[in-house]
Amino acid sequence: MESLLTYISIAAMMVIIPGADTMLLVKNTLRYGPKAGRYTVLGMATGLSFWTLIAILGLSVVIAQSVILFSIIKYLGAAYLIYLGIKSFFTKSVFSLEEIQVQANTPTKSSNRHNQDSFRQALLSNILNPKTVLVYITIMPQFINLSENVNQQLIVLALILTLLAVIWFLFLVYLMDFAKKWLKNSKFQKGFQKSTGLILVGFGIKTAL
Repeated sequence: MESLLTYISIAAMMVIIPGADTMLLVKNTLRYGPKAGRYTVLGMATGLSFWTLIAILGLSVVIAQSVILFSIIKYLGAAYLIYLGIKSFFTKSVFSLEEIQVQANTPTKSSNRHNQDSFRQALLSNILNPKTVLVYITIMPQFINLSENVNQQLIVLALILTLLAVIWFLFLVYLMDFAKKWLKNSKFQKGFQKSTGLILVGFGIKTAL
C-alpha cells in the first residue's frame, strides 16, 4: 500500500506539471469552449490507453530498446507539436465569448469539427510522445511485483495515471470558465494564441533534443 501511495504521488506530480498537454487543453478550451476541452481530455485518455495496450503486449520495451523506432516516435511527436504551435501562432481568426457560448449550447457542424479536431490533436500528441514510453518502462516497473501478475498490475498503474490525468485536466477545463472575461479582449486573445504557439513549438524542440 505504501508503494502504491508513492506511485500515486509521483503520477500526480507528472500530471500536474505543465506540459504540451496542458497548453493544448488551454488553447482548445479558450478558443472553442469547454466541450472542446473535454474532447481534448478524452483524446489524452485515449492516447494513454493506447500506450497501456502497447505496454501489455510488451512492445514498449522493444520500442525503447530500438533506437530507430524510438527516434521515429520522438521526431514525429516533436514535428507535430511544432506544427500545432506554428498553426496557433499564425492563426488570424479571433474567437468571441458569444461564439463560444453559442457553440456550447447549440451544437453545429463547425463546433463538432472543432471538437473532433481537439480530440485528434490530443490523441496524436500523446501517441507521438516518447515520454509516455519512458513512463511505462522506467517508472511503472519500479512498482510492479514480479511474483504476481505483471499485466494486471500494469493495467492498474496505467488506470491510476489515466484517471489522475482526466481529473486534473477536467478541473482545468472548469477553471477556464472563470477566464471567460478575458476573452472579450481581442489583444489578449491574439497575445494568448501567439504565446501558446511559441510554447508548443518550444515543447516540440525540447522533445526533439
